[in-house]
Amino acid sequence: MDTNWRPDLSQHPGPKYLALTRALRESIRAGELAPGAQLPTVRDLAWSLQVTPGTVSRAYQMATQEGLLAATVGRGTFVAARAPRLGPTQALFQERDLGNEPWLVDLRSPQLPDVGQAAAMTAALSRIGGDLGTDWQDYPSQRGEAPLRDALCDWLSDRVLGPITEADIALSHGGQNALLLVFLCCLRGDRPVILTEDLAYPGIRHAGRLARAEVVGVEIDAHGLCPAALEAACRRHGAQILVITPEAQNPTAARMPLERREAIAAIARKYDLQIIEDDCYSIAESQLPSIRALAPDRTWYVGSLSKSLSPALRLGYVVCPTGMGEAGRLTAQHSFFALSRPVSDLCLDLLESGVADQLRRAVVAEFSVRLQQMVNALGAFDIRWQPGLPFIWVPLPTGWRGSTLARMAEAEGVLVRQADEYALIHGRAPHALRVAVAGAIPQARYLPALDTLARLLARPPSDMAV
Repeated sequence: MDTNWRPDLSQHPGPKYLALTRALRESIRAGELAPGAQLPTVRDLAWSLQVTPGTVSRAYQMATQEGLLAATVGRGTFVAARAPRLGPTQALFQERDLGNEPWLVDLRSPQLPDVGQAAAMTAALSRIGGDLGTDWQDYPSQRGEAPLRDALCDWLSDRVLGPITEADIALSHGGQNALLLVFLCCLRGDRPVILTEDLAYPGIRHAGRLARAEVVGVEIDAHGLCPAALEAACRRHGAQILVITPEAQNPTAARMPLERREAIAAIARKYDLQIIEDDCYSIAESQLPSIRALAPDRTWYVGSLSKSLSPALRLGYVVCPTGMGEAGRLTAQHSFFALSRPVSDLCLDLLESGVADQLRRAVVAEFSVRLQQMVNALGAFDIRWQPGLPFIWVPLPTGWRGSTLARMAEAEGVLVRQADEYALIHGRAPHALRVAVAGAIPQARYLPALDTLARLLARPPSDMAV
């Protein structure tokens, strides 16, 4: 067992996570790390190399994807002793238990404020629990979900989606599951290609791997995906699906203008490309036509209740292309029959009673207050944000690198995500951070954390190479 491995990253140019991945690969192939050898923990190796835990975590993830490492919950990370497995090789998220680190303020992912969700769900469960019929003794069905799909049509009335009915909707276990459902429905061949923004939500590449697809990044700018780069990628790769976030690009907070949405819809038609329009993060009203409205023949609009009500509900939905609703529901049926009755009945009660809309408005109001506080604290820097979006994008001042700032912020009790975490496996990331609105953290801790980030941003290391 070898827990003292400490590579020299100066021998490997480029981003630290790629340098560490290459060092792992070379040490394993050279026999310096034997099959079964245990690697240092993420935190121990990060401390030893003076990099962020996120850098080590990403390198471990990449090496695990290649089949070089194997992670065992509760035991650690080891050099793989056999051929790569065919299924998933690591968790979608590397969970970090902050129970033993109560001083840390976590601004990595948005946290919903408590606006009465638990009490509302308790009351709804009491209502539905008083009238359980014999149909609860059988498998749930797609037919039985029609009232919930109809209620979701009303829920989506603040979006410009074009004409939709419950027949256009398929339900899923959250937004991540919705992505996979569309992949399963649309992808064909031994090695299909999925295009997405070159900085994107990591779940896209994980879902793509489950579908045995190659995920290729396409250039983005301040307005989102670049049409010229998309057309070049279509010609080069013959892709089948484009995953895009036009309303609230994650992580850069960009909002795509109408002209570009129209251009992307036209390119998709030209190359017979299916579009997944991911709108899970957009919780404020929008008057811009969605790509689903511009290209209803080929756009799968994906959303969930996780960012507006509660991620514990695990309710996602897909507004399928015109005439494809049945195909989407059949894919869901072949995967899990239908949603469980407790989930579907609870969500139906919350939506039909109007409680869900009240909770959503309360969440938006609290997020707006905290977002404004974040903008006030960090507005002296080149930040990117939009109203209603629970995170901001912070291109770093000259002199800062994302990994260095993230490490220094953590040393002062603040956790943030650097741009590297959103880059594709072979992609490059700018020196930037995504800072999330934390609705669940008391103001007495939230505001000082923002002040800490502002102070660090204003004082880049004087000896940093630029």
